[in-house]
Amino acid sequence: MPNQFGPEYVRAIAPYQAGKPIAEVAREFGLDEANIVKLASNENPFGVPESSRHAMAMAVSELGRYPDANGFELKAALAERYEVPAEWITLGNGSNDILEIAAHAFVQAGQSVVYSQYSFAVYALATQGVGARAIVVPAREYGHDLEAMAKAITTDTRLVFIANPNNPTGTFIAPAEIEAFLDLVPSSVVVVLDEAYNEFLSPELQFESAQWVRKYPNLLVSRTFSKAYGLAGLRVGFAIAQPALTDLMNRIRQPFNVNSMAQAAAIAALNDKAFLDKGAANNAAGYCQFVEAFEEMGLEYVPSFGNFVLVRVGDDDGAGARVNLALLKQGVIVRPVGNYDLPRWLRISIGLARENAVCIGALKKALS
Repeated sequence: MPNQFGPEYVRAIAPYQAGKPIAEVAREFGLDEANIVKLASNENPFGVPESSRHAMAMAVSELGRYPDANGFELKAALAERYEVPAEWITLGNGSNDILEIAAHAFVQAGQSVVYSQYSFAVYALATQGVGARAIVVPAREYGHDLEAMAKAITTDTRLVFIANPNNPTGTFIAPAEIEAFLDLVPSSVVVVLDEAYNEFLSPELQFESAQWVRKYPNLLVSRTFSKAYGLAGLRVGFAIAQPALTDLMNRIRQPFNVNSMAQAAAIAALNDKAFLDKGAANNAAGYCQFVEAFEEMGLEYVPSFGNFVLVRVGDDDGAGARVNLALLKQGVIVRPVGNYDLPRWLRISIGLARENAVCIGALKKALS
């Protein structure tokens, strides 16, 4: 019997498919968990920084009490780091939470949201979740076509999502292009600049978009502690925007959406430069390791500015699923991206050199 509960636009949502956990792959294929390599979810291969481990140990004694609902200390640390007032910051249960809150705060059912083809799956989910109409703009070279996105904005558009670098393709938009786009967007349209992978940019490409918030009252910059900071399991994200936006977001944000351990860990990790530098160096070396292997194997890939690489593994629409299964049987977990309309491709996270080597060897075997 068809499900008649809830609005039709909610029933039409396809639930988000996360990367396979190591334990699930071990059970499914009869493998030893210790030998499985997971390069599917763009996680930090170094795990949680020691600074955060220490901070969490200190926070354990307070777990019997509710966390600070307003995240005073974390907001203060973020305000100092990004040189913005603390009231410009909204905390989220990961940056996914920020994206969902933005959709609920700024968009009504029937209005439209603009985002790019091949951009993060949560943009579509957040749009569907509020009953809005998606305007999906065709990608240009697997990345955002900002000129076309500006032209796609209509009178009922209330939100635009931009990922930079983009997941799952890894493409990057130069800051001058983003500023030019922001100058074109009507002041009634909120632009969410999703920078989950910002910390992986090389030094010459780094720029501080948080300062654009002063110039553009309709800009919301979204960041996360899940990637470069190694706190994916704790779920900490945040947004920087002017009070007109943060006030609305905080009206619908769950009051305890970032737990005590997560707040303590994030404060410690925020300025742990040694950990960030180690991660950046490993990421740069691992990217070269994968690219050299792909070129040796004659595989097409999209140049990436994140901590992952999108690689084409075949010429038919079953290639991604077929090669993914072959890798799983060898104990290597990567990410098929057929749900992004990229069925011939796989997204591979950059891990430690040993993990990358295991993945490359398994990929060679799968393709042979």
